Amino acid sequence: MCRKKILVLVLFSIYFLSTEAANGSFPALLAFGDSILDTGNNNFLLTLMKGNIWPYGRSMVIPTGRFGNGRVFSDIVAEGLGIKKQLPAYRKLFNPPNEFKTGVCFASGGAGVDPITSKMLRVLTPKDQVNDFRKYIMRLKVVAGPARANQIVKNAVILVSQGNNDLGITFFSTPSAAVRGMMLPTIYTTKLANWNKQFMKSLYDQGARKFAVMGVIPLGCLPMTRIVSFCNLFANRVAEMYNGKLRSGVKSWGSEAGFRGAKFVYVDMFNTLMDVINNHRRYGFTQEKNACCCMITAVIPCRNPDKYVFYDFVHPTEKAYKTIALKLVGDIKRGLA
Repeated sequence: MCRKKILVLVLFSIYFLSTEAANGSFPALLAFGDSILDTGNNNFLLTLMKGNIWPYGRSMVIPTGRFGNGRVFSDIVAEGLGIKKQLPAYRKLFNPPNEFKTGVCFASGGAGVDPITSKMLRVLTPKDQVNDFRKYIMRLKVVAGPARANQIVKNAVILVSQGNNDLGITFFSTPSAAVRGMMLPTIYTTKLANWNKQFMKSLYDQGARKFAVMGVIPLGCLPMTRIVSFCNLFANRVAEMYNGKLRSGVKSWGSEAGFRGAKFVYVDMFNTLMDVINNHRRYGFTQEKNACCCMITAVIPCRNPDKYVFYDFVHPTEKAYKTIALKLVGDIKRGLA
């Protein structure tokens, strides 16, 4: 009788591990990429890209390294998936061991998938983030045991935001692209999509299997890129060009031999945020063009960030992230369950 009970418990454990994500219950969220997701990995880097200084984090107790007034998109997604309310930075000075079981953030504000972007801004490169991921897995195995650690990584949602800084800074705002051969947007966006695929493969080779791949936000409608009061249509067209190639890749990568057993879902940041910008009053915002802080037009931060779509010149407010997450978290659940 005792043996039968033990056998039942073993079979149940195997079943639970194999169906954990299939039931829509993801054990962890692991975030990679840029400042849309960064929760504090830049705090101890020698870079100007810092989110741990005022007026960032004004809706929290202290600035934590998040580029916004409060929580950022990775936090909101973690909460929406029922994992936890805040996703800690991997490079935080101290993380309780149990935090590793439910996920951490490896993203770095200013980072890009183009090899030039992260180095130019002195932030974590894609290779740095993959190396941190590798170290995280080693630490997770100590905390949870090798078998459980492998299952956590396999069933975790891998949230990736790449391309915003590559297009917004490296391509549009610096001579880097011209120096490398006068690249047209069609050529550069293709390279970005391919670099993104290589990055996913690096994570896949470490055991990751469930990828939520974020497109770039509407770069032409950010407070810093608006001309007078109108969106920069060319910047938006290039952003959509890249997003289209990324979306096509997400549809095909899962069927390739190099990604056997992987699932991909595209996270449409562009259109969901454009909907909020175009219909801001419907969602409770009064300002969709101007930022709450950190611009010549907003030297003194606004009193109520919840009325603004953007907190600074490029980053949405916590409320804006919550608004778009209502749809996007559902997309992630359906695409990866």
